[in-house]
Amino acid sequence: MKNRLRELREEKGLTQEELARILGVTRQTIIAIERGKYDPSLRLAFKIARFFNRPIEEIFIYEVD
Repeated sequence: MKNRLRELREEKGLTQEELARILGVTRQTIIAIERGKYDPSLRLAFKIARFFNRPIEEIFIYEVD
């Protein structure tokens, strides 16, 4: 699954550490999501979407295999 997390985070001028603190996760989690190495839980995906005030589908792009 691709995502726009890095782009949205940078638009807000946040570091990975700052976003991690806001969302209650580790910086490593943010790094892994941004690199496409980790798909967040549904709960975390909703938290991210709510923080950026966007639908989940605008942040996380599901690609059929």
